[in-house]
Amino acid sequence: MASIPITARARHGDGGLNRALAIQALIGGSALILVAAPLVPILYQSFVSRPLYEDGGILTLDNYVRLFGDSVFYSVISNSILLALATTLIACILGVAFAIFLERTNLPFRKTLRSIVLWPMYVSQLVIAFSWFVMYGPSGYVTLLTQQLFGDAPWNLYTIWGMAAVGGTGMAPLVYLFCASSAQRVDATLEDAGRTMGAGSLRVLWSISIPLMRPAIIYSALLTFIGSLEMLSVPLVFGRPVGIEFFTTYLYSHGLGGIEPDYGILGAAAAILLVIITVLLICQGMLLTKAGRFVTLKGKAQRQKLADLGAARWPVFLLFLLYNVVILAIPLAGIALRSVTTFLTPLMAPFDLLTWENFNLIFSYDAYVRSITNSLIISTVGGAIATVFIALITLVVHRSNFRFRRQLEFIALYPRAIPGIVAGIGLFWAMLIIPGIGWMHGTIWIMVLAFTMRSIPTAFGAISPALMQISEELDKSARSCGADWWTACRTIILPLLKPAIFSAYVLLFLSFLKEYSSAVFLFSPGNEIIGTTMLSFWANGDTGPVAALSVIQIALTVIFVFAARQLLRSHQNV
Repeated sequence: MASIPITARARHGDGGLNRALAIQALIGGSALILVAAPLVPILYQSFVSRPLYEDGGILTLDNYVRLFGDSVFYSVISNSILLALATTLIACILGVAFAIFLERTNLPFRKTLRSIVLWPMYVSQLVIAFSWFVMYGPSGYVTLLTQQLFGDAPWNLYTIWGMAAVGGTGMAPLVYLFCASSAQRVDATLEDAGRTMGAGSLRVLWSISIPLMRPAIIYSALLTFIGSLEMLSVPLVFGRPVGIEFFTTYLYSHGLGGIEPDYGILGAAAAILLVIITVLLICQGMLLTKAGRFVTLKGKAQRQKLADLGAARWPVFLLFLLYNVVILAIPLAGIALRSVTTFLTPLMAPFDLLTWENFNLIFSYDAYVRSITNSLIISTVGGAIATVFIALITLVVHRSNFRFRRQLEFIALYPRAIPGIVAGIGLFWAMLIIPGIGWMHGTIWIMVLAFTMRSIPTAFGAISPALMQISEELDKSARSCGADWWTACRTIILPLLKPAIFSAYVLLFLSFLKEYSSAVFLFSPGNEIIGTTMLSFWANGDTGPVAALSVIQIALTVIFVFAARQLLRSHQNV
């Protein structure tokens, strides 16, 4: 009998504890280094008189003095805030409308419309900006056709509201996703009470359903506002040509626009943008602390009833159809048509201008082909590595006794506050000053690091809910049989998380494939990706190759999304 405690101690003893603690510390330390790597150089550079790679720099506030002494910077701040507000307003109006009509009414073909309105999320913002330029820009096909027919086009994308229309329609699916789940959980008894008082279906939706969605609307609105502040593609394509500067284009211009970049100004501006977004995220958390008062779905809640639109069903459906044609179908068809024509104009039939020259150019040069293969490798291999790493972070946060697991959760979510262009600047400087990582310069692995850091909150948010649904009794049972923490996670928890991990991988693959903003400061000959090659073509005015690369990226996205959906349908137990 005396041998039993000895056996238990051998199985649960210091060896298992030390291994678990070592693994947890390694995961937590790696996450901290990955998130801090771009931040520390930026903050340090903002207070140093010389570039970080030069000796003799002293601590100073001169960079901030020069930054705020630049009158252009004040217009940068005001333009950025105005664009973010306008974009958020448009995205929230559209996203909430999608959630209400697609989730709470008897709108025809709701399932099909749900899939269609989400597609802008799958497409790179860079491609969206280019496609709108091709069709709705000053020399765009639809713009010229409208001018030819009616004498003038009633839109101008080279304004704050024009850019907000491009950005807002692209971000509306994000608002819809957050608000859709909230709309689905509204207690039907409250809506029934409104109907018994004589309110019609639309009045019930406006007066009861939408107010109860307020936490989701606030959360998605702040995310959209933050996303608008860090948006690079739309300001670069539509703002820079007319001299309207924003935070991102200001950083882009000062970092890449001159022969000798002013790294002090660059660091100070990046640090200010970082602080602004961090404060916004803190405000987001504070605003949602009292979200419990909006809880309506409880144990006795009734099944929801769809609001009857009556005679408005088909007009609303046609309005949705028109929206998707104008916002999604026409721009994407235009970019596809531009990729196989010498130029695109309503004055000549496109079929008279057909050519494969743009695609021949892409596949004739190693650098352009390499940008495609690099993007695929980064998305496939890098996405898999990132998914495994973030899954381990999630295990440590939610399924361990690691002393610093709450701090690790904050670290995992903090990259939401780091704009892509800021992450790229920071990692570029980190390669110059941190010993041991300089070898990454000119390789795709620095891109993998940047994209992984940026995507931690996305995958963490995808895996965490599934992990919390798995009972901790399984862990305890494994531990009682002699397994340590790592063995229990590896043999029991991780296999049960396969569907969630696969979903996270799908999200990261798509995110890595369309990412470009964090790469603009990191790419060099040899590690180009599709996004940076498109920017290079755009800077030279070559819209044909830009369209060809856009079509290639869209085709890769469509193939992957289709394959992922088929795999999920045929292997539900994956």
